[in-house]
Amino acid sequence: MGNPQTNPIRSWKGYIWDTWDLPQDQRRLLFKVDAFVLTFASLGYFLKNLDQNNVNNAFLSGMGEELSMYGNQLVTSTSIWTVGYVIGQIPSNLLLTRVSPRWVIPALEVGWGIATFCTAAVKSYKELYALRFLVGFFESGFYPGIHYLLGSWYTPQELGKRAMIFWLAGTVGNMFSGFLQAAAYTNLHGVHGLSGWRWLFLVDGIITLPLALLGFLFFPNLPQGGKKTWWTTDAEHELSVNRMKTIGRAGKQPWTRAKAKRVLLSWHTYFLPLLYVIWNNGIPQPAMGFWLKSFNKKPNPVPGKHFSIPQINNLPLVTNGLSIAMALLWGWLSDGPCRGARWPFIYAGAVLTLAFSIAMWRMPLYSDIEGRKVLYWLSALGNGAGPLILSWINEICSNDTEKRALLVAAGNDLAYVVQAVAPNFVWKTTDFPAARKGYTWSVVLQVLLIVWTAAIQVLLWRDRRAKGRGVEEAVSEREHEAEGEGEEGAVTVGKV
Repeated sequence: MGNPQTNPIRSWKGYIWDTWDLPQDQRRLLFKVDAFVLTFASLGYFLKNLDQNNVNNAFLSGMGEELSMYGNQLVTSTSIWTVGYVIGQIPSNLLLTRVSPRWVIPALEVGWGIATFCTAAVKSYKELYALRFLVGFFESGFYPGIHYLLGSWYTPQELGKRAMIFWLAGTVGNMFSGFLQAAAYTNLHGVHGLSGWRWLFLVDGIITLPLALLGFLFFPNLPQGGKKTWWTTDAEHELSVNRMKTIGRAGKQPWTRAKAKRVLLSWHTYFLPLLYVIWNNGIPQPAMGFWLKSFNKKPNPVPGKHFSIPQINNLPLVTNGLSIAMALLWGWLSDGPCRGARWPFIYAGAVLTLAFSIAMWRMPLYSDIEGRKVLYWLSALGNGAGPLILSWINEICSNDTEKRALLVAAGNDLAYVVQAVAPNFVWKTTDFPAARKGYTWSVVLQVLLIVWTAAIQVLLWRDRRAKGRGVEEAVSEREHEAEGEGEEGAVTVGKV
């Protein structure tokens, strides 16, 4: 078996899916891992985003009136969800280094599934607050936990595209939530005396819980943990361990004072999570729906021009479709032709988003309607670097699994902290559709993203140079010792 990190792609099929150019034993192993890990992770993330965003659809479908949410209660419920999400992430990811993901991740799904199911029975917005906190708390460990799990099974030539597929499953979940609410309201409103919005939570819970229970059966242990997963053979388990050893993916180590000090003093701890925070918060907020709706205001900004409700909801979906296609392309290019390099796509995303943010900021709202419509559709082409950033963190921190788990979770955690605060100042609803302050914020963060990525590359280059110098010194020292032993042997022979 060749080195799994450097196995060359030998055919066009290998560029489409890497396993086709791998030896038969690796191909069989990765087929199982993709089937049981990637599939269940993607379905779980789809449901997580469904259960995260359903409260907004429920609010628009009668929940606000039934629960007397006439003030700022919807925003408060979102903030309470964020509190639970922020609190749970880092402890949950560190728990994965001590308890098998086979138990932790499905348990999280069961937790938010039950909380979602119970939301159908709330009688007041205070009860809603409590359940939204629990949904956020249990959902918190899923996204960073899955990235940590993916980084524990896949090599750099395999990780990027799978991290991208996983992330995009959540995007589809966001899009699907509105369709599901519409179907629940149309077909179930009033059935057994329950409102359509209550049926939304029941349906989401019913979908989530069976998948979570199946997760206890199919989610694997970590190769580095030493315990074989039941659906792998002994040979496949040994292969999975050797694959990770080959790329330096370390297993768990005890938390000691010396280890904590190393993590605390490492530049990784401060630079890597902030890279994800900058990317996450530099993405412009979706604005096309606000722009389309503004044509229906009085006085009409463009006399005779207006958009229907279906158009306002459906036209922005083109943006999501193009963004998904570009993100998938990046995942494939990063793993394949770029041989696991992540940084080119961080730069590409930053440059694209910078250009589109400047264009959205400067272009008049109503002078070229078709041109601005196309600009909105193209504006999210640079949004797909996030999964590759977390893949990069996984790879940079390969030799310390606890630090790897900590920094993947910290990046996502801090991103949500900033995301909970910053939009209140730079993406105010009253500023749309122009939102010039928001686009200025995006321009600044895209420039910072470029600078921050370059700084990380310089630090990595410095570390490689220092490591290379250390290896040269060690070799030189061994050669010097060998020469000394040879001279001593020669003297001894002369005396004899």
